[in-house]
This record gives sequence, structure tokens and C-alpha cells, in this order.
Amino acid sequence: MVEVRYLGHSALLFSDGTTRIVVDPFLTGNPKAALSADQVEADLIVLTHAHGDHYGDSVALSQRTGAPIVSNYEIVSYAEKQGGKGVGMNLGGAYKFKGGWLKWFPAWHSSSFPDGTYGGLAQGFVLELGGKRIYNAGDTAFFSDMALVAPHSVDLAILPIGDHFTMGPDDALKALELIRAKQVLPVHYNTFPPIAQDGAAFVQRAGLLGVGGKALQPGEHITLS
Repeated sequence: MVEVRYLGHSALLFSDGTTRIVVDPFLTGNPKAALSADQVEADLIVLTHAHGDHYGDSVALSQRTGAPIVSNYEIVSYAEKQGGKGVGMNLGGAYKFKGGWLKWFPAWHSSSFPDGTYGGLAQGFVLELGGKRIYNAGDTAFFSDMALVAPHSVDLAILPIGDHFTMGPDDALKALELIRAKQVLPVHYNTFPPIAQDGAAFVQRAGLLGVGGKALQPGEHITLS
């Protein structure tokens, strides 16, 4: 069993009751954040790319909790210079931790820090935790190699639907057809005016493809059991 809590924008907290994994902790400065950065606990911090609305509070969270930042080599090297600690990886690599593992997959998106420093390649990942598998696409356009996720039999696909900076709802539905997930959770929308979308309408359309899911409000959660 695993709880998936939506913290707003693309920030997420996964927990199997023992291991807490925080993804893309953009909380400070996030108008939709459900919690402040000092209210979040983590055993692992996972970053999909370097943009400020994903990198966010990762270093402060790593320093306070002792959780390592797991991401690409460039992001971890940058974070370590800021006082964080981490595990630098790259596409195709897998990382094992207490209670599960994750494996990196490509994402079609840019990746640089707010100061212009190159942030390596953007990534998505498949996570196994609590006996469940989750695909977090990260920020991405739709692309045909999403079909490579399907053999992992994911229970939940977490997809951006905001359009403008990532794929929008129409392309996210195309992605679902390739991924073949049991459920979907839309993210990266309604935080700022350019990415305004109707998450509930997207989930309803996904249901016509035989995919369940829910559009969560920041702070809400679903349980995969």
C-alpha cells in the first residue's frame, strides 16, 4: 500500500508507512502549496529537472532531514555545492533504497537552474514502493517512447496537463494509451494563468479509455492498495 499526497503544482509525497519520498518540492513561492517547506519530512528527495518550480526547496529539505537528493549528475553536483547531499545518476539508471527502487526514463523538456546553469537532461521515472508501481513523467511533451513504460505495469501514471510548458490534456490522453496505467493523476496545472486546465474534465476523459483516477486538490491524497 502506498499513499500519494499532492502538495501542489508538481510536488508530491509518497509514503508506504516507512519510507517517505518527496518529488519536486517547489513549496516556497508556490501559490498552490499545501504545506510549507518546514512542514515536510523526507527520507528521499527525487528531482525530475532543474527548473525552479521543481528544484524548489530541495537543498533546504535535504539539509534539514538528511535525505539524499536523487537526480541526474548535473543537478546533484549543483545541489552539493549549495550544501545538499545526493546521488547523481543518468537516464536508464536504477536506484535501490529501503522498501523499493526507481528507474529513470527520458522526458522531452529543457532543464536549467534559475541562474542559467545547465541542469542536465530532464527525466521521468518509474518507482516501486509499497508493492505498487508509479510512473511520474516529469515535465514533458508527448513522445512515442512512453510506450517503453508499459511493460512495467504501472498502477498510477502522474502526468502534466498544463499545456504551454508541457503536454496538454489531449496529448496526455495519447500518453495514457501508450503507458497503459490503471490510474492517472494530473499535475502541473492551475498554478499560474498560462497553465490553467480542468483536471476533473481530464480525468473524466481518461475514464473513457478505461483509466481511473482523480484530480486532487493540493493537500489531498489517494491510496494505492
